[in-house]
Amino acid sequence: MNEELAFIVDSAKELMQNSITHLEKEFRNIRAGKASPAMLGSVTVDYYGSQTPLAQIANVSTMDAHTITVQPWEKNMLHNIEKAIMIANLGFNPMNNGEIIIINVPVLTEDRRRELSKQAKAAAEFAKVSIRNDRREAMNEIKKDEASSEDMKSNAEADIQKLTDAFISQVDEHYKIKDIEIMKV
Repeated sequence: MNEELAFIVDSAKELMQNSITHLEKEFRNIRAGKASPAMLGSVTVDYYGSQTPLAQIANVSTMDAHTITVQPWEKNMLHNIEKAIMIANLGFNPMNNGEIIIINVPVLTEDRRRELSKQAKAAAEFAKVSIRNDRREAMNEIKKDEASSEDMKSNAEADIQKLTDAFISQVDEHYKIKDIEIMKV
């Protein structure tokens, strides 16, 4: 295989790996029963006029399986952080004791578990579509390459298809694990 085709295959592999990485990040944001600091990963706080991620202005940790604590580095930020958590609409009700913010994470109901499972399935399908789009773009690039013989092109296309199948099966495996985690009571 010449350099051009090898570059196309490597680029496709990298893009497909990025889809897997994005899926893993999406799955971390879907809670599965126990409290995790990642649940507040999308919260941004008005910090002296600019929107700042919560993790940059406070220590976010878990006290136990159902409690998240947020300890700001500046005490005067307690109210802003509490307000930001409410605005983020994550379904949490923060409690402020003057020192830290305590968030009790409610136990998931069966309906909520099903809803989260559907959300995980949608994220997995999105990742599969992204991988297939990467395959399509790589196949188009291979067809445009005029410096390579037809045998080299067909070998490169076969390599792209093998990569696609491998990454799609990784997505399925990730979803299966996440679904079991979500549905476990």
